Amino acid sequence: MPEYRYQAQDGKGANVRGRMNAVDEADLQKKLHNQGLMLLEARLAKKKITLKPLKKSELATFCTEMGTMTQAGVPLVRSLEILAGNESITPYEKALYTELRDRVVQGVALSTTMERLYPAFPPLLIYMFRAAESSGNMDVTALNLADQYTRENQLEENTKSALVYPKILIALIIGVVLVIFGYVMPQFQELFDQMPSLPLTTRLLMWLSDFVSGYWLAIIIGGALCVFFAKILLRVPAIRLTVDTVKTKAPLIGKLNKTIYSARFARTLSSLYSAGIPVDRCIVIARQTIGNMYVENQFDDVTKDIQAGEALSDAIDKVDGFIKKLPSVIRVGEETGQLDKMLISIANDLDFKSAQALARLVKYIEPVTIVIMAIVVGFVMIGVITPIYQSYAAIGAG
Repeated sequence: MPEYRYQAQDGKGANVRGRMNAVDEADLQKKLHNQGLMLLEARLAKKKITLKPLKKSELATFCTEMGTMTQAGVPLVRSLEILAGNESITPYEKALYTELRDRVVQGVALSTTMERLYPAFPPLLIYMFRAAESSGNMDVTALNLADQYTRENQLEENTKSALVYPKILIALIIGVVLVIFGYVMPQFQELFDQMPSLPLTTRLLMWLSDFVSGYWLAIIIGGALCVFFAKILLRVPAIRLTVDTVKTKAPLIGKLNKTIYSARFARTLSSLYSAGIPVDRCIVIARQTIGNMYVENQFDDVTKDIQAGEALSDAIDKVDGFIKKLPSVIRVGEETGQLDKMLISIANDLDFKSAQALARLVKYIEPVTIVIMAIVVGFVMIGVITPIYQSYAAIGAG
């Protein structure tokens, strides 16, 4: 139930201000009348929204429902009301959709309101809806965007799911190491103290054991602080640029990342170009969806080249961070006049290849983590068994 700020007048003619929850202004007027007050002015008391980007899944749901309802002939205001009234959405989504509805009722264009609510809605969505408002094909545009965000969300979810097992193995390795050095190794301390000399591996193990058992809390806190500061440092442009550069050039993951970046760019460019947006403007918007600063920074030159009359395919060919197939496909699209269809085709193909490459990468990670765990356990066993074996050998010799 919305909250209203009101100004009313009591029986003595004095003005009264306050807040009250009501279904609408008529309900508010009735409630105030029951209190002996006459409503003079009322307006919705809106809470300030802390804006943050919507998730890909939320954008996909929003576009799907908008496209479906618009296709069925439901008015825009009513569509937004239905979206805001959905019980399955978060309070943040509800506040956004309510704000959209209120602005549209006041005569503000939907795309303009979305732009004012940035970064809740991404630039791609804003410009696509703006083009749809001009052409009148809101339903088609919204459903196409729903398909795009669904694919992107599916790829992100597949990536997270594929990395669950390796993360569990890494956590298990860390846990095993802490247990061995913090609890198991100290049990042998008394035995090793009685030996005249210890092998280098055993001395190293005992030093690590003493360190872990004595400073385990500091190790945990230090690890948490390292993760925290690493996230902060990644926000520094120079550091993020270095990391993003490595992402495109590292063995194994470099090619996978290039495939993902190429697919994102191709799909976004296709959507914008098919909506009738000029190519140079498409480039400016599409670069923001790549997700890699190193690649995005190269688009300043791409935009200049296109504005100077150079072909899009030739300009994209200079970008380091895309697979070489992308400019070739764009060149074919330019020659045949079917650039949007060619871009969609290669985006679908690259999404499939990304999924395959990710699956192969996980297959590489799993045995590597198992081998690391085996090396750690084997090193500990050697360090423990070697001095005991030497001790028995010395007793037998004596």
